[in-house]
Amino acid sequence: MSTTQSDRLRGLLEPLVAAKDLDLEEIEISRAGRRRMLRIVVDSDEGVELDTCAELSREISDRLDESDVMGEDEYVLEVSSPGADRPLSEHRHYVRATGRLVKFQLADGGELIARILGVDEDGMDLEVPGVKGRKATSRRIAFTDVAKARVEIEFNRKDKKEEEA
Repeated sequence: MSTTQSDRLRGLLEPLVAAKDLDLEEIEISRAGRRRMLRIVVDSDEGVELDTCAELSREISDRLDESDVMGEDEYVLEVSSPGADRPLSEHRHYVRATGRLVKFQLADGGELIARILGVDEDGMDLEVPGVKGRKATSRRIAFTDVAKARVEIEFNRKDKKEEEA
């Protein structure tokens, strides 16, 4: 996607997304045979409900039909929330992952799996799970020390309501 088209799409779509109290995370255009696929990824601190994606999809479709930003060729529009395995790259992603287990690729080449306890402007406070019956330990990590980060899927994690009971 050309920078000009990307900028025009972002300018056209951001007000619609913001009106739903969502963040426009990603705009991606790809080819699927003769058709193009326009994928819009949105998110919020509370997550995104399916009905909200459907409403936003209709609004985006109408707005795109009114403009020439996609040209005359056919395309398929997909509006979705990010998957659970999406990389954490923005400060708000780390804030939203508070309480979650995250796999960090460190800038020094190391790797760390820890739960995010808190996030500020400079970095994060983490809880590193204990190994072989040992207690968990606390650790502070700066954003500058993180090369990549991704939420780890936990199938047996108790939710907060279960922990409080």
